[in-house]
Amino acid sequence: MNTPDRMRGTGTPVNTGGGVVSGATPAGTLTANAETATADTSPFPCASYIKTIGRGARGSRGLSADEAHTLYAAILDGRVSDLELGAVLLCYRIKSEEPAELSGMMAAVQARLNRIQAPDGKTPIVLASYNGARKQANLLPLLAHLLARQGVPVLVHGYLDMGTRVTSAHVFAALGQAPCTDVPAIEAALRDSGIAFTPIDTLSPALGRQLALNEPLGVRNSAHTLAKLIQPFTTPALRWVNYTHQAYRDVLVDYFNNVDVPEAPGVVISRGTEGEAVADTTLPRQVEHLVAGQAQVVMPEGEGPKAAAPLGDVLDAAATAAYIRAVLDGQQPVPPAIAAQVALIVTAVGGTGIAP
Repeated sequence: MNTPDRMRGTGTPVNTGGGVVSGATPAGTLTANAETATADTSPFPCASYIKTIGRGARGSRGLSADEAHTLYAAILDGRVSDLELGAVLLCYRIKSEEPAELSGMMAAVQARLNRIQAPDGKTPIVLASYNGARKQANLLPLLAHLLARQGVPVLVHGYLDMGTRVTSAHVFAALGQAPCTDVPAIEAALRDSGIAFTPIDTLSPALGRQLALNEPLGVRNSAHTLAKLIQPFTTPALRWVNYTHQAYRDVLVDYFNNVDVPEAPGVVISRGTEGEAVADTTLPRQVEHLVAGQAQVVMPEGEGPKAAAPLGDVLDAAATAAYIRAVLDGQQPVPPAIAAQVALIVTAVGGTGIAP
């Protein structure tokens, strides 16, 4: 993986200890979670875990799902010292998470999420945005708008800023859409416009704090992977999960087919655009739908050569937003790859609209 540029969520100061955030729970909106309930704050020693996962790429072994859950819950609850936390995160950077470990970690994350209620009678899609654009325009906001037009509620979560990279937040801002900073605002946006963008801190302050450690550590950590897998809705939702290399694709298939099998409408995985969960407009990428323990290829890999990107090498948020407006107004055609992605999603969630 490439080392990311400077990353920020909502501007929350980096707390390497990951202390628990407390606050009132809006009635009828948030389910009970460990960040709003009284949590164990006693120190959690990690030496035995580090000894298991920290013997290098060849000598280390994976934790069981229960062990990974215990360790990651302690990390999210702020019980792990800075020194041990850094060691754990770097161990996983070298070793990578195995499917059983992902299962335990995700159980800890999901238990601490602030939960969202989808609009009545609709199945939403969750799009994670944690990579940003470096070489071609970030068109994930275009995908979100096209889906909303088909009646699919779209939740996009991710970074507000990534230094030199153009984030979805930048493009949404250029389109005049501010981020939602609490759950009631997310639910209102989904009802009113069909689209909500929120920083990860809104859904999980603890996960946001761990993501903020990417900058001082100089490399990504497990939170980058886990954030892309979260399902914050109280009812079933489709997740479109992007991967950047084949080995991670294999882990995802194993995880979703054999360990944490998702309920319908399942999970879609693909190699998107520079790590963003939007179809690559320059070359068709393989897309797989994972549900009920089965993986189905719903779009094959293209053979090339690559086509030109709609905006060429233009990346800035203002130009990207102008292009998106032109597409939405019918002045520019919908890129075929994104049109196909919209059609797949509408079918997967049981939508009744006609894909562009």
